[in-house]
Amino acid sequence: MRQMTLEMRLLSAALTALLIGLAMGPAILPILRRLKVQQTVREEGPASHLKKAGTPTMGGVLFLIPLVIAAIIFVPAKDRPRAAAWLWLVLGSGLVGFLDDYIIVVKRQSLGLRAREKLVGQILVALIFYGMLVYLGHSRELIVPFLGLRIDLGWLYLPFVVLIVLSAGNGANLTDGVDGLLGSTMVVTSLTYLFIGLVTEVEVVAVLSAALIGALLAFLRFNWHPASVFMGDVGSLALGGALSGAAILTKTELLLIPIGIILVIETLSLIIQVMYFRRTGGRRFFRMAPIHHHFELGGWSEVKVVAVWCLTSVVGSLVGLWALSTMGI
Repeated sequence: MRQMTLEMRLLSAALTALLIGLAMGPAILPILRRLKVQQTVREEGPASHLKKAGTPTMGGVLFLIPLVIAAIIFVPAKDRPRAAAWLWLVLGSGLVGFLDDYIIVVKRQSLGLRAREKLVGQILVALIFYGMLVYLGHSRELIVPFLGLRIDLGWLYLPFVVLIVLSAGNGANLTDGVDGLLGSTMVVTSLTYLFIGLVTEVEVVAVLSAALIGALLAFLRFNWHPASVFMGDVGSLALGGALSGAAILTKTELLLIPIGIILVIETLSLIIQVMYFRRTGGRRFFRMAPIHHHFELGGWSEVKVVAVWCLTSVVGSLVGLWALSTMGI
């Protein structure tokens, strides 16, 4: 792969992940059905979701396997240590989600991992990722957009990294509630980080983002409405890890706010709903949270929700890229 141009490497990584994902789908879906790895639908949710009961879940493997294969093939040797750190964050987060999915859909325990157990698992993954960053000599500076400030966080960078990983992972998990929603918005954010990887000369992030785009496009072939498979927590937590890892490795941590605006909105909507419910003695601010369900209950189709969310993600990404130009990197 040494003679490949960067452009060819990006294209090859995306196409390889895409083709592997498309080939895997028809082979994996029957296995998930045979194992009865099925989605459980919330009874209090939108009525249109009741027909989704029994749809295979844990389909995140359909994009994680192609992603890893493409990364192994197309990440050059000099970039493999950083790629390993990013992949650990993706797969480690995915493993926490897999355990949650396994307990729910295989062992038939409706609650899955306790919130505390899931949190501990995510923190452990983030701590190991931080250790890998230290080994790589990763800067602990925080670059503030528009102001151009560079703040050395020192030991505070550790809890900052953990916070980013937790926020992105749980935000992605909340967003995954409509056919094709998280996968589609993550294609937009991954395309954004492909560009950021090139601009900041962290080319490994560009290559990994290209591979993720190809893998997600293949997954959307099976996850688009009406979905034949759901990604499950194994997929959503892994995608949160991918997004936070890309931001940290390119030193654009604060740009996650506009670029990951969908995750921010989904998380805030749930926080507002819970706080309002408690303070008003049972009244609801939204028809249902996270907020995509609010619009579904208001009559929006799933396809419309995905289209509007993707457009919002595009706008947020453009704001993020504008902010990038003020950071001096």
